Amino acid sequence: MEELIANRYTKALLGTKNANAAKYQEILSDLSDAICNNSELLTALKSPMIESKKKAEIIIDPMGKILDSNLTNLINILGEKNRLMLIPYIAKLLGAYLQKEANAYSGIVLSKKKIDKKELAELEDTIGKYTQSKVSLSYEKGENEGVKVVVDDLGVEVNFSKERVKEQLIEFISKAL
Repeated sequence: MEELIANRYTKALLGTKNANAAKYQEILSDLSDAICNNSELLTALKSPMIESKKKAEIIIDPMGKILDSNLTNLINILGEKNRLMLIPYIAKLLGAYLQKEANAYSGIVLSKKKIDKKELAELEDTIGKYTQSKVSLSYEKGENEGVKVVVDDLGVEVNFSKERVKEQLIEFISKAL
């Protein structure tokens, strides 16, 4: 639900005069990190005791001249509507927008076994050819025996594991009978 509402604000922000999506995404991502990682700020923004206008000021004042009029207006509107907690969603949507514009996406490879840079490059090339985009992958240690590749903003998830092959084999045999 929040992403649907945040999508409207994101479209409005991108539709403003002199919109700079990359700058907005960077600022809102930093602000999102500050909100999520600072328990005092998070508590203040969720508190019903603090009026909405004051909550917006808590965010705007420390930012100073970093914010342009579009971002200042966005934060004021989010404050008026008690929707300041949508900032992380808006930052995420702006990131997705920038990736789509550049046709360059990032993803992760999960595996119990360490994957070297050469194998990551091969996976990037294969997925890039399949999706006709530029893909960059990073390795993260996972718990599964196989390999799982996830590129969220592109909608790609590939899973190679012994368990999955076994399930598919059992399913195939069941259908054959």
